Amino acid sequence: MDFLYYLFAVCGFLAVVLALEGLFVIWDTYRGPEAKRIERRLRSVSAGGGSSQETLLLKQRALSELPAVERALMRIPRISGLDRLLQQAGSETTVAMFLASVGLMALIGLLLPALFKLPSFLGIILAAVLAGIPWLILLVGRAARLRKFERQLPEVLDLISRSLRAGHSFPSGLEMVANEGRKPISTEFRTVSDEINFGISVQESLLNLARRIPSTDLSYFVVAVLIQRDTGGNLAELLDNLARLIRQRFQLFEKVRALAAEGKLSGWILGALPFVMAIIINVINPNFMSVLWTDPVGLNLAIGALVFMVLGGFWMWRIVKIRV
Repeated sequence: MDFLYYLFAVCGFLAVVLALEGLFVIWDTYRGPEAKRIERRLRSVSAGGGSSQETLLLKQRALSELPAVERALMRIPRISGLDRLLQQAGSETTVAMFLASVGLMALIGLLLPALFKLPSFLGIILAAVLAGIPWLILLVGRAARLRKFERQLPEVLDLISRSLRAGHSFPSGLEMVANEGRKPISTEFRTVSDEINFGISVQESLLNLARRIPSTDLSYFVVAVLIQRDTGGNLAELLDNLARLIRQRFQLFEKVRALAAEGKLSGWILGALPFVMAIIINVINPNFMSVLWTDPVGLNLAIGALVFMVLGGFWMWRIVKIRV
């Protein structure tokens, strides 16, 4: 009898201790100091976090693998804008490596005229042209990635709409896109889904997505979802209409692109023709072309021709560039 009494007493004591421990673990998981610290850190690393110095440091990728170079780059104004361009292009290159490639290309441009005994002013032109090549590759890669993102957006809207009609929640639809979508849109929606799972609100996660991806169609999607969450309505039907609108805009864009193709081709031909002819004439008769950089009058004519060619190219680009 005494043994059973002590056994029940010990079991009761252990049950009370375990219950208190369980309550403490639950409280510590959701309301404890560690949980609050993790929540602050998650909000800091998200794109919509606060603007404090700690937040900015947590948000930014490493600008360089060398701490000294990192500190030097941090002093440059708006250096984070270049890092954002690299991220939008899907590049894993750091800012330091990108700037080093730009400097190396400029140095090559400065040294080429000395190696081939050409006029020194050509070194400045070559340095500017070669230094612009990494920037051109970056901007072209960024534009291609954003264009691919926009092309995939209607399919994503259809997928989310079907998931809503099947009874899934909106965050579940976003997770389906992250798991079943194609890159680059699946990568961005994976970030949105992870932020929601970590406790960040759907509204803030979508706004973070709109900040990361400068797309008009994506902004329409984010605004439509946020308004629907406040006012109510059929979100699945809204997404279907938005997907149809985006597809119609793409069709109109393709028609405009076909109509402007002739003007673009003419611009490329007119822009390349003087350089091609200059190379051919220089190969046939070098003394005839050398007047353009050996004689002061010829040098002025060459500089004036280049300036007017740039202005003409810019003017033709503005003519054939039609916003849809």
